[in-house]
Amino acid sequence: MSETFVLEVDSLDLEGRGVARREGKVVFVEGALPRERVRAERLRAKPSYETARTVAVLRASSQRVAPRCPHFGLHAGACGGCSMQHVEARVQVAIKQRALEDSLWHIGKLRAEGILRPIVGPAWHYRQRARLAVRDVEKKGGVLVGFHERASSYVADMRECHVLPERVAALLVPLRELVGALTLRKRLPQIELAVAGDAVVLVLRVLQPPTKEDLKRLRRFAETYAVALWLQPGGPETARPMDAATVPALRLDLPEFGVVLSFAPTDFTQVNHRINEVLVRCAVRLLAPGPGDRVLDFFSGLGNFTLPLATRAERVLGIEGSPGLVQRARAAAADNRLAARADFEVGDLFAWTADDWRRCEAKLERIDRVLIDPPREGALAVARTLAAVERKPLRAVYVSCNPATLARDCAVLVHEGGWKLRAAGVVNMFPHTAHVESIAVLEPDSDGNARRPASAC
Repeated sequence: MSETFVLEVDSLDLEGRGVARREGKVVFVEGALPRERVRAERLRAKPSYETARTVAVLRASSQRVAPRCPHFGLHAGACGGCSMQHVEARVQVAIKQRALEDSLWHIGKLRAEGILRPIVGPAWHYRQRARLAVRDVEKKGGVLVGFHERASSYVADMRECHVLPERVAALLVPLRELVGALTLRKRLPQIELAVAGDAVVLVLRVLQPPTKEDLKRLRRFAETYAVALWLQPGGPETARPMDAATVPALRLDLPEFGVVLSFAPTDFTQVNHRINEVLVRCAVRLLAPGPGDRVLDFFSGLGNFTLPLATRAERVLGIEGSPGLVQRARAAAADNRLAARADFEVGDLFAWTADDWRRCEAKLERIDRVLIDPPREGALAVARTLAAVERKPLRAVYVSCNPATLARDCAVLVHEGGWKLRAAGVVNMFPHTAHVESIAVLEPDSDGNARRPASAC
């Protein structure tokens, strides 16, 4: 039996765990909040720290709330889709803001001159994108469909979910029954979800072809629940609709800019469309392009920022590593009548050089403003290039899904390139999780009278 002990919790770490001290060692405690007294069970002991989980709250924080979902918790088999349902919603955002500021300081030795107001939105039923794991587990009565268990590769035994759209959450049990009736139930490890408006697409990762009887069952399910089913036998590029005649349109609307982006269910889009709409508006306002400005958009994807920027700037060039996404972004520019102002190129942004910068600068004639929206790995090569270029843009906006790489890259710009970190703030893209999305504004330190970004978007 594991050892338990009583702890006084002092603070939270960047993953939302309580931080306490015991016998001279730091203890990271899952499910504990600052100023709480808890009984905790040791999970792992290391020379300099321990990890534990809360088994009883002896003195509760005023910030603690009752979780909404019965599958949330620290018990064996608890769903790992959420990690902070026990924390009041406004406090969750404050925790993420602290995580961002701590990362900037401890990793980059940076403090932003201003703090942006957090971007927040609906806390429930917000996930328009998700990957659900599928396992046939005889000991648990058959097929399971859902998120992984907390800190485990097992699939949680889920029958409801409060972060998926209600219509999709209602499909969890029917999906279990569907997969359980298929001959390939042991060869179907994942279902990817894409929702846009009334359209729901489920992409089934199939490791063997479905039989005729399987196809009948799948078509019956699609008709009964008004969803579109795609089959994916290999990588994302192999995903195809099961019935081409019933393919719904997936659209990402950005109404403030009159932009509509069509996307495939396996394309990358933000999981929270409502927050994405506000994030794009905020990023464009912070970058503040004028009618004569030329803008460079790094990691442009489908044009989520590029095309809205093109409605404000004279010209925008998006750089993206995926040739397929560049092709789709160009089509989107044409569909939105922005092809004359927005163009896209394929480029390896993880190996970006000064020569690449000069080529883009020659194409645009000059680069006035820059937007950076990288994956978790960050944009180190881009940051190093921006730090070294002689003629610096007037402003850069960096949208990040990882505060650690944001801090690293901003440190390069500030300490090596002479930029200033004018402002930073968080975007609550994933409520009830410890995931921190953030946005930062930087300007070269060449104009002491530079206009400061507004504190709100």
